[in-house]
Amino acid sequence: MNSGLETVFALASAPGRAGVAVMRLSGPLAADTLVTLSGKALPRARFAVMRDLHDPVHGVLLDRALVIYFRGPHSFTGEDVVELHLHGGRAVLDGVVGALQRMAGLRPAFPGEFSRRAFEHGRLDLTEAEAINDLVMAQTDAQRAQALRQMDGALGTLYEGWRASLMDSLARIEADIDFPDEDLPEGMAAAARPHLDAIREEISAHLDDDRRGERLRDGVSIVLMGPPNVGKSSLLNVLSKSDAAIVSDIAGTTRDVIEVAMNLGGYPAILVDTAGLREAGDVIEAEGVRRALMRAEHADIRLLLADAADWPELSQDIMRLWDEKTVLVLNKVDQVDDILPGRIQDERAIFAISTHDHSGLDDLVRWVEARVEELCDVGEMPSLTRARHRDALEDCVASLTRFADMAAIDPVLAAEDVRLAARALGRITGRVDVEDLLDVVFSSFCIGK
Repeated sequence: MNSGLETVFALASAPGRAGVAVMRLSGPLAADTLVTLSGKALPRARFAVMRDLHDPVHGVLLDRALVIYFRGPHSFTGEDVVELHLHGGRAVLDGVVGALQRMAGLRPAFPGEFSRRAFEHGRLDLTEAEAINDLVMAQTDAQRAQALRQMDGALGTLYEGWRASLMDSLARIEADIDFPDEDLPEGMAAAARPHLDAIREEISAHLDDDRRGERLRDGVSIVLMGPPNVGKSSLLNVLSKSDAAIVSDIAGTTRDVIEVAMNLGGYPAILVDTAGLREAGDVIEAEGVRRALMRAEHADIRLLLADAADWPELSQDIMRLWDEKTVLVLNKVDQVDDILPGRIQDERAIFAISTHDHSGLDDLVRWVEARVEELCDVGEMPSLTRARHRDALEDCVASLTRFADMAAIDPVLAAEDVRLAARALGRITGRVDVEDLLDVVFSSFCIGK
């Protein structure tokens, strides 16, 4: 996708009927389009004014709207931008879109095209652009805070600082190689090694974050597992306050994975109900059990449900699944008279609850919320939020490791490793030729962003 000199338009607010809808235009014809629609001179930049908008072909009144003109390069995209704050009815939007489509030189924007133009005009780096999308998608307070930190440039500043240090060291190494007979300080290449080793250690420490930033962005995975008819679907419905899963006394009702997004104490979580673990009766149930075990293996938190009436004589199959990363939840305590164990046994968490009368649920929820917060605690430092960032940083560390091995053997190859390390960091912020990468980054954006 190459924006060129085209003028694009798209709805920048959510689709559907609303009190106000914002239509955004960006490009060289944005200002002329506003003049054509309103029949009046261009308003003062950055001042909101009322304008009657008419279809330039049919002459009919489309809407009485609040309009704002942003003169480039002092705009979001760096180009001339116009915002039409319209009434949010379908007829109004259809009329304005139809009028814009009939005007020469205008076309609908692609997903993320406004943010991409902002990047191409130097208004954002890639990490800031991604943060805008994360902020739009944020569903919890913690996600919002992380997106705002990244949108302020904290992550890009960190990576660009490392990259600048690498480029400075590379210049010294290459000077040593290219001008051996010049009057330069001796050992410039050797002197760079401790500095590059320190950067490698800093990046390695940044990578060693237990994927907290990515987990905060995507949500903590909480998997409910256990044999059939122990209340997994009931617990899913109680915790999510919805009827997301079918509840039945018939064993094996849940055969596929059911996911519900939740907000737990301000942090995002994905609650997953799975098929009951038992000897499958048919190929469909067998596939459900396979998926259940696979999701449990990759879960951040595992809640292993069992029938309280079976305690303490739980089956060996259940006991094998109860490890230090798994919480045992004994359900249906309202149906037993025996005394059940407390919260912790042998350093492993255990809870006794009833999804019927909700006894014990508050303690379980508090424990889960505390664990989710712990798994998402990124602190004040900017954190990794995407797999592509992690891949590039791992490439950077690998290149710096090769440099350490090659520095005394072949200075030319060692310098190339430093260059590759700097290029890997540049891929994150967009400071290198990343045309192919741009389509991947911005294609996930909303139309109009």
